[in-house]
Amino acid sequence: MRMSRDEFLNWPRKRVTLLGMSGVGKTRLANLLRSDDWFHYSVDYRIGTRYLDEPILDNIKIQAMQIPFLRDLLRSDSIAISNNITFENLHPLSSFLGMLGNPDLGGLPLREFKRRQRLHLDAEIAAMRDVGSFVDKSCSIYGYDHFLNDASGSFCEIDDQQVIRSVAENTVMIYIEASAEDEKHLIERAASHPKPLYYREAFLDSMLDTYLTENSLEYTTAVDPADFVRWVFPHLFRARVPRYAAIAREYGYTIAARDAFEVKNSAEFLELIAGSLSNNE
Repeated sequence: MRMSRDEFLNWPRKRVTLLGMSGVGKTRLANLLRSDDWFHYSVDYRIGTRYLDEPILDNIKIQAMQIPFLRDLLRSDSIAISNNITFENLHPLSSFLGMLGNPDLGGLPLREFKRRQRLHLDAEIAAMRDVGSFVDKSCSIYGYDHFLNDASGSFCEIDDQQVIRSVAENTVMIYIEASAEDEKHLIERAASHPKPLYYREAFLDSMLDTYLTENSLEYTTAVDPADFVRWVFPHLFRARVPRYAAIAREYGYTIAARDAFEVKNSAEFLELIAGSLSNNE
């Protein structure tokens, strides 16, 4: 959605989508605005609670069935397992996505890893298609004046232009751009706390071949899951930057991650976005 600074500031019910790599501050802003009459639509939360809820629970049950005590209780319907995802706790989702590599180190075989990656992509596309309906629900059901779509860090990996256009038609798309300093910090954080990530399949295949060659490994099952994430994250980061920039050029606007970090309230958030719109008039 394109508009001028004045049109945006005078818009009675603002609708914004925040884009960017995980860690640039999207969810921090969403949490900040949630207490100031903004509806927080978390795509990761929607994925975990709506579209991957059953696969997540199935994965947990498979693990529980390995324990005789829990297996007997599950088979007799004596206990129930639920998915307790919250905006602040998305661990059930990330644990399902998992990391690739040696099963003895908590890794997944390549075939299973790719299956879960495909499920995640399908779920993310479905969750993004829901944005328009939740724009309406946020006001008609929940009574919020403004709507914030907190997109996942892998949004730029969606190749379906119809989905991207749909989000752009329903919201003002804002790309939070990381500086060189931010990039260094995010890479260091990924190295110290490696976590499950989504990869475009062609990218994964290429990076995995390179990693195996560089480490003289013959099989994926020999890969240290955490080490692979540490190694691949800088490549993933740099591959996503131009994809996000292209989306922002065609459909939205760009703000600096450092400026987003300085935002303390809704008024400052609106002024920051308005400034970006002014720069593009």
